[in-house]
Amino acid sequence: MRENIEVTPLDIQQHQFSVRFRGFDIQEVDEFLEQIAHTLEAIYDENERLSEENQTLKQERSGIAVREDNLKQTVTDSEKIIDQMSETARKSAEMIISDAEIKAHKIMNKASNRLAQIHEDIVQLQGQRIQLEAQLHSIIEAHHKLLEMGKTQMKIRDDDYDRSRSPKHTGEFSQ
Repeated sequence: MRENIEVTPLDIQQHQFSVRFRGFDIQEVDEFLEQIAHTLEAIYDENERLSEENQTLKQERSGIAVREDNLKQTVTDSEKIIDQMSETARKSAEMIISDAEIKAHKIMNKASNRLAQIHEDIVQLQGQRIQLEAQLHSIIEAHHKLLEMGKTQMKIRDDDYDRSRSPKHTGEFSQ
């Protein structure tokens, strides 16, 4: 920074003024120049310190800008990943629902087929029951007729037996 300035504190301290008659008090001028030199030196030092601080702040700002860009990129990447995960989850859910619907449809078809089979079995069993009832009825009726015939034959035999034992017949044997 000092290169741009034409007068340095050292220049002020070493500058010699020519002495003239009735001129300024040389000691007072020297003291004043010494004060100016110290003030200018302090200004240069402060300027140098502020330049270094400014450079440091610029570097920090640059680092912060890079981190900010990195954070923005991270947020953007995270949003993309979240969107992809959401889309993947949505597709997965759709596939699960679709599979469940297919399985449910298959189960319903099996149940419907089983129900139809059960209805067929019921109709078949009802037909068999009716047939068995008819056969049983026929058997019972046939047995009933046989019993009736057996009763009739028994009655005829009993009557024949009774007649054979009746007194009319006994007299024939006694004569």
